[in-house]
Amino acid sequence: MTAPQSWEARAEEFSLYGFTDMPSVHERGTVVVTHGEGPYVVDVHGRRYLDANSGLWNMVAGFDHPGLIRAAQDQYARFPGYHAFFGRMSDQTVMLSEKLVQVSPFDTGRVFYTNSGSEANDTMVKILWFLHGAEGNPKRRKILTRWNAYHGVTAVSASMTGKPYNEVFGLPLPGFIHLTCPHFWREGREGETEEQFTARLAHELEDTIQREGADTIAGFFAEPVMGAGGVIPPSKGYFQAIEPILRRHGIPIISDEVICGFGRTGSTWGCETYGFTPDAIISSKNLTAGYFPMGAVILGPDLARRVQDAIERIEEFPHGFTASGHPVGCALALKAIDVVMNEGLAENVRRLAPRFEEGMKRLAGNPNIGEYRGVGFMWALEAVKDKPTKTPFDAHLSVSERIANTCTDLGLICRPLGQSIVLCPPFIITEAQMDEIFDKLERALKKVFAEVA
Repeated sequence: MTAPQSWEARAEEFSLYGFTDMPSVHERGTVVVTHGEGPYVVDVHGRRYLDANSGLWNMVAGFDHPGLIRAAQDQYARFPGYHAFFGRMSDQTVMLSEKLVQVSPFDTGRVFYTNSGSEANDTMVKILWFLHGAEGNPKRRKILTRWNAYHGVTAVSASMTGKPYNEVFGLPLPGFIHLTCPHFWREGREGETEEQFTARLAHELEDTIQREGADTIAGFFAEPVMGAGGVIPPSKGYFQAIEPILRRHGIPIISDEVICGFGRTGSTWGCETYGFTPDAIISSKNLTAGYFPMGAVILGPDLARRVQDAIERIEEFPHGFTASGHPVGCALALKAIDVVMNEGLAENVRRLAPRFEEGMKRLAGNPNIGEYRGVGFMWALEAVKDKPTKTPFDAHLSVSERIANTCTDLGLICRPLGQSIVLCPPFIITEAQMDEIFDKLERALKKVFAEVA
């Protein structure tokens, strides 16, 4: 067999692609990147792209931050790898656990490490099943999430994910219940106010708990803003409406902060932006600014105490990963938290968020943009064939994919999600780079809509 010669051909010959539109790959080839410069990435041909996706939401400090690179180098030289099993863990792991509880909304707590957000959500479900079983409630196994939510790709976290594409895996597993997506623009009924929509979703939650039985429900998981659902903030008053219901029934609230955590919404945590108090937080992505694969389950005081009591009774928690609490990952996370919180990145998000919103509002003036939505440094534009009726384009037109591909041709990376285009740039972008995003996206919108409208 003769090996393919070009980078693009080699990628397509030997790689499997995740969450990738294969017709685009076959037609256009793979973009193979070699390095990054600030918020830009550079491909094998020397072409430069402003990555308005922050890699995959996570490269918030850009692609060549010297402090993060140095932190990794120093830790690799000092202690390049270890685990967190058998009563042993690195000093970096201890320090990171202290720091995560310190910067969390909790006064006290405990932390468990994974390699990704998917694994962290999967672990949290196992923790809940373990806890309820230990407390004499083995029937409490059902998990409540929402349609269009994204919680990961393991068998359990994919079952939590309210996306129809998981049907190809025979998922969700039994016992995973999906409630209405809190997207008022798309899910609200004719004549229904946003407040009435929120009230309807609260009633749906109450009815679901009554129907299923509170004594069968292990927990409720929610992203403060749905990320891979298309950047969907909750409807007005949503968490204030559902939190009392869950509290009354003793159902733990888990805030999936894999995307929102560490500044994406303008606050350290998305739950702070939307004013609710979870029982646990799931963290990943921004935790290491994308410089190391890591996730974390941060248990608040009540769950931490109860889980620790359950562990003591059987003398261990039989769960973990080889790289849990990896010392290099922990060292990077400690540095990343410092970079985001103390080097002006979080402040830059707060400072430029109004400018970001104004730019999105201007682009939404296009007659084929039905809605702009978002918060902080995570926004989306939803394409529609007809704005007054919110009628989407025919699926075969692949409108959002065409917009994203056109943006790529212009040197801008953005993400198609359904019929939406998502922007989630690194926290380091400047006003000039923000203007570059809007200029290139506007050109792409005009070109594609002229072709399909």
